[in-house]
Amino acid sequence: MFTGLIETTGAILAVEHREGSMRIAIAAPLIHSALLRTGDSIAVSGVCLTAVDIESDATPPRFHADLAAETVARTSLSLLAPGSTVNLELPTPAGTPLGGHVVQGHVDGRGTLLSLEPVEAHADPAFADWWLRVAVPTNVSRYMVEKGSIAIEGISLTIARWEPGTPEGDVVSVAIIPHTYARTNLHALKAGQPVNIEADVHIKFMEQRSFIERRGEQFDLTVEYLIANGY
Repeated sequence: MFTGLIETTGAILAVEHREGSMRIAIAAPLIHSALLRTGDSIAVSGVCLTAVDIESDATPPRFHADLAAETVARTSLSLLAPGSTVNLELPTPAGTPLGGHVVQGHVDGRGTLLSLEPVEAHADPAFADWWLRVAVPTNVSRYMVEKGSIAIEGISLTIARWEPGTPEGDVVSVAIIPHTYARTNLHALKAGQPVNIEADVHIKFMEQRSFIERRGEQFDLTVEYLIANGY
């Protein structure tokens, strides 16, 4: 489990395309702290991947990750190229205070970045607040709630405005503070690029519960259910 609080960014060093799958090599400064071990999970721009072939002594330190066909089809990672910037977050240890919101690293689909502009046009970029607008895919739209949570490129954000059915599609708008703009890959993205979207798992959970109860069945929240659904 992750919280959507990005620890650092990494750079794509190499992309190897295989039959329906990919392998990527990522430069990761966090390897210096020996925080990443072979087989560990790591969120790469919001996608939960497994770190393999870690090279902590390389310059720069790096790890590799294999992308299954489903990951290639559903996420923005399929369009990565050497030099791309990605957000990195290690899993949240049990007992750690939770910031952000519960992020599973299970991307629901790709949105499209419509714009990312400073709130004040002439503000110093180092201190500016930003306004991010993203068109979300239709399969995710029903989970969008104004003032609710959303993960975009793995970043825990709050939906400031929800505008379904606009000429640009179903659009979420999010306020971005200077720290988030500077410390994530948002500053490297351009309008028209795909971004990974993960809806709030609690809203998806409530939808499932409502569906089960409408069928007249009893829904019990058990430890087995939580384990089966990634908690």
